[in-house]
Amino acid sequence: MTVTMQRSVGELLRQWREHRRLSQVELSIQAEVSTRHISFLETGRANPSRDMVLRLADHLDLPLRERNRLLLAAGFAPVYPESLLGSPRMAAVYAAIRMILSGHDPYPAVVVDRRWNLVDANEGINRLASGIDPDLLGNVLRASLHPEGLAPRIINLGEWRAHLLSRLRRQIAVTADPELADLYAELRAYPCDQPEPEIELPGPGDILTPLRIRSGDRELSFISTIATFGTPLDVTVAELAIESFFPADDQTRQEMSQFAE
Repeated sequence: MTVTMQRSVGELLRQWREHRRLSQVELSIQAEVSTRHISFLETGRANPSRDMVLRLADHLDLPLRERNRLLLAAGFAPVYPESLLGSPRMAAVYAAIRMILSGHDPYPAVVVDRRWNLVDANEGINRLASGIDPDLLGNVLRASLHPEGLAPRIINLGEWRAHLLSRLRRQIAVTADPELADLYAELRAYPCDQPEPEIELPGPGDILTPLRIRSGDRELSFISTIATFGTPLDVTVAELAIESFFPADDQTRQEMSQFAE
């Protein structure tokens, strides 16, 4: 039997404050609370009210999931629900997702959760996923960079891999999610026979880093956008992201149109 020690609200507040690289003085100024009170909360000499927990969580820019965790540690019920995507209360969200995915065909689009697990996809993704080990398809980053995934077909693997890992590092910095950190370590260990730029710099005429994929004897080139819901009040909604791939040249546009036909 494994016993997990739950951290106190003061410990969590201090952990997040330090993670955000804020001093007690800086947080107190932002939240309009005395430095002394911040100190008392972190050491357990004072207990925060529900409103204080939410105020500090907001100024620490915590994800909704972590705000709930902070409330629980302080002895309050969570305020942000976490709903199943297929539940009736999520009907409008699901309809919007399906509208985006179907409307984006024949070009690929995927929906992922906070850990890049595949939630949904459109028909256009089948062209990119062809030949990938089915066991890898549950996680988009793993499917992209694993040697039995899409990686062998990515022409600019070093460049694209550096882009994905950089994006994941930024996400870890915001969320402090240990499972994302484990995923990052796993992805870093995958082999790559191309140089990976430490800093993404544009070449002549470049404005975006494309995803260049070998398809038979041809090359497909995509640029991508990531969409999130703008005003989430549900943990599930807040953690969803839709990545849509657009053709970066006429050849890719024609190839994908022929594939759809």
